[in-house]
Amino acid sequence: MANIKSQMKRNRQNEKARLRNKTVRSEIKTRAKAAVDAARSGDSAAAEEALRIAQARIDAATTSGVLHANTAARRKSNLTKQVHALLGS
Repeated sequence: MANIKSQMKRNRQNEKARLRNKTVRSEIKTRAKAAVDAARSGDSAAAEEALRIAQARIDAATTSGVLHANTAARRKSNLTKQVHALLGS
C-alpha cells in the first residue's frame, strides 16, 4: 500500500475508473453475444439490429476512452464477419 498522499489518491481514482470501465466492457460483450445469438436463430432483421446496437456501444466505448480505436475497429470487424457468416450473406 502506498504511503504517499498523491499515490493514495491516484489508487482511489484508478479503482473508480476500473469499475466504470468494467461495466462498459461487460455491456459490449453482452451486446455482441446478443447479435451472434440472433444470427444463429436465423432472424436476419433482429441480427442486423443487434449488430447495429453492438457497434454503437463499441463506438461509445472508444469515444469515452475505454477502448483503443484500433481495438474497437477490430472487434466491430470480427463481429460483423461472424454475424454475416452465420446469416449466410
